[in-house]
Amino acid sequence: MTAASLTQSPFRSFFMGGFEGATHRRACGTQVDSIAATRHDALAATDYRLLRNAGIWTVRDALRWHLIEQTPEVYDWSSFRPMLHAARDTGVQVIWDLCHYGIPDWLDVGTDAFVDRFAAFAGAAASLIRAEGGDVPPVFCPVNEISFWAWAGGEVGCMAPGVTGAGGWLKDQLVRAALAATATVRVVDPRARFIMAEPLIHVGAHDDDPADVRSLARQHVEAQFEAADMMAGLRAPELGGHAGALDMIGLNFYPENQQFQTGGTIPFGYFMYRPMRALLLEVYARYGRPMLIAETGAEGANAAAWLQYVAGEVRAARQAGAVIWGLCVYPVLDYPGWDDGRHCPCGLLAADPAWTGRTMRADLLAQLQHEAATLP
Repeated sequence: MTAASLTQSPFRSFFMGGFEGATHRRACGTQVDSIAATRHDALAATDYRLLRNAGIWTVRDALRWHLIEQTPEVYDWSSFRPMLHAARDTGVQVIWDLCHYGIPDWLDVGTDAFVDRFAAFAGAAASLIRAEGGDVPPVFCPVNEISFWAWAGGEVGCMAPGVTGAGGWLKDQLVRAALAATATVRVVDPRARFIMAEPLIHVGAHDDDPADVRSLARQHVEAQFEAADMMAGLRAPELGGHAGALDMIGLNFYPENQQFQTGGTIPFGYFMYRPMRALLLEVYARYGRPMLIAETGAEGANAAAWLQYVAGEVRAARQAGAVIWGLCVYPVLDYPGWDDGRHCPCGLLAADPAWTGRTMRADLLAQLQHEAATLP
């Protein structure tokens, strides 16, 4: 990590907006495609323009690998090219998620072929983005939320691959894939930058909880760092991690990200709720990498107040020395719930019931403009 890489942000705006890009299969076999469900694929230019007009010039968005490589080694970019061109034509910078939980149906995540095919797909995507995406150096998130995917797909089986008790195995496999993709993309486009987007959590236990409960809480807190440690070669060196593989740290933080080990969310303001600034400073001290809040938000009337809290904590962490380059409202557009299809009201862009119209939420926009005037 050079001095320049710590001082020169690659992002066009500090405040960002992220479009829900989940593409996993649920345990019941149903394919989730949040981009199609919200019609963001068809309305990307409209969505980008709305955010740009609100002062947001950097967004997070996703490729849908399961649509692009439906046949092994055959790429159909028709689902992605319009989004790529929309970003180029509107002048909006995109952090592209290469894999947001979803893989092609014909591919087994547990095989060496998964790692090889993902690296090849990442390289092909980087080549297309370099050729048709304009002259802005690209930023990628190779595998979104390795830790969450390992838990959801490998520990409790609520998403593909739908197994239980194998979270460690799946985490190793996803890290291998992220490392291979990062290396391949760097060959294709040496300008590329990378974020590793992971949940930022705290798990608490009371002093009078049994010793095993308190021990588990500490283990769960430490587990949130395993994937980044593996990428950086600090843990499980046989996976091939190294310091250069870990570029920027993306942290996903929501109101429910602090939990009691015995169950339930630690209430905001409760004495065991840890200030977000303290969590951010711990991550920065651990890795010394530039950070961004890669996902944060709350639904409905809570959204503006939550943004006020997060922005204030980011401000405090920056003042204490942490290098933080962005804050991404996520999801920035309403989306249907993964499990029940419920219309989730969140972010700056409110969608109508048919997902064809968008309006700006005035309260959240006003809060964003206030924070933009005081934070960076």
